[in-house]
Amino acid sequence: MTEILILWWRERTRREQRLMLVMFALLALVFGWLLVVRPLSDALDEAQRRHGAAVVALAEARSRADAVQRLQTGRAATAPVPVDGFLSRTSAEAGFTNARIVAQGPARATLAVDAVRTQAFFAWLRQMERRGLVVETLRARVNGDRTLSVEGVFRARGTR
Repeated sequence: MTEILILWWRERTRREQRLMLVMFALLALVFGWLLVVRPLSDALDEAQRRHGAAVVALAEARSRADAVQRLQTGRAATAPVPVDGFLSRTSAEAGFTNARIVAQGPARATLAVDAVRTQAFFAWLRQMERRGLVVETLRARVNGDRTLSVEGVFRARGTR
């Protein structure tokens, strides 16, 4: 069988042999793309989608746990002072590692995040309100990559 292929190959002109080598190389690239790169890309997209859903589910579960705890204690939550430390800790727990927090006194702070997923941010925001923070101002702009750029001022409930 290989002798037949070798004989067939030798009967081709040098130009035909080069063209066939180019064809086989391109064919290998196409099959490599279809069998390796595309499945890996699809798997990565699916993993990112599942991660986003998991982050939202975690934020909702924590929010529900806080609500149950508040119902058991029977009082409204007040955010711990200083607010900037509280925001720093909870934003890191929520996965907002690029958050910039500036204190404006012990009971007030500003938060700025360049890129955050919409669902995760608003679930975290709802949790912060339940834990005793009041949102004084909030400005959110849509980024090109389906995330938000957020700036806001937070204060502890019961303070001015």
